[in-house]
Amino acid sequence: MSAAGEVCDVEFSFAEEKDSQQVLNICSKDDYSGLDYLPATFHRWLQEPGRLIFIARMKNRVVALESVLFVDGGQTVVFQGFRVVPDLRGSGIAGALQRHVNAYIRHHHPDASTVRLTRGDQPSPQVLAKYRFIAKEAILSLCCEATDLGRFVAELQSRLSCQADSSPGGPVTLNQQQAETLVLTDHVVSNLLPGKTIINDWEPLKPVEANLEVLRRRSLTWIADREFEPSAISLCTAPYAVPYRHDALHFNINIFGRSLSSVCAVFLAQLEALLPSLQGYLIFHTYVDPAVWSGLRQFCQNNANVSFFKDYWEDVILEKDL
Repeated sequence: MSAAGEVCDVEFSFAEEKDSQQVLNICSKDDYSGLDYLPATFHRWLQEPGRLIFIARMKNRVVALESVLFVDGGQTVVFQGFRVVPDLRGSGIAGALQRHVNAYIRHHHPDASTVRLTRGDQPSPQVLAKYRFIAKEAILSLCCEATDLGRFVAELQSRLSCQADSSPGGPVTLNQQQAETLVLTDHVVSNLLPGKTIINDWEPLKPVEANLEVLRRRSLTWIADREFEPSAISLCTAPYAVPYRHDALHFNINIFGRSLSSVCAVFLAQLEALLPSLQGYLIFHTYVDPAVWSGLRQFCQNNANVSFFKDYWEDVILEKDL
């Protein structure tokens, strides 16, 4: 592939398995507060259908990476995993790589007309002016030793049972077919999904049949407060290792809905489902509508040694024409 114009001695190629160590060298233990997902996902990404991983090299050294996933039946490109080595940030490599990726997509994938991405760094007004705003989520971050999670769950169970509006039937764990059927219903799309978008972790997808295969590959646990016309529906990633600590695991829960009691119920149900398999140190993020964040945080106040990992923060889903 061709070199960048104004940045000298940069070459672009697709990442391969043999590049894994150099790719991981891009990642700093301090990136993403020690929760960098790339070490856990890079090998899987290399094998994933519909995904391309571009890398930039200088003098045989991998200095930047950008991954794209084709979704919405090939009409949309989701940008993920952007990285530049710390010592070369601000040198122009980032822009050169992004221009190369855009040019490649336009030439080789002309059906792709839209770019979608998630930002968690409060984009500036200048950046926002280049995109269409799709949705926003508030993130509640918690951490604890796995041995303390059981006491936390028990405390929340007691608290939830005292709520006057708690559902007598309790949340429902959905099988794959139930989840796929439910998440495409008009009720869920119009009333629960933020910006009519399914957000798995930081991966925004339109609620269309073509994206169901992407979701199947994620090994998600789906839980709703009830099977039909729910007030809240959630999905949870499988836990994965992160650099924060030698035994640290991270997982993400996305909850769609604005009923606080329903959000609390499915949040608790997701933790109950995970409880038997967890060990080590846990850091988990729960993504909710900003209107229910403070209520969920209050619900999670505890005496079980479960701490808040970060204060209030948000991610923003943005989109633009390619």
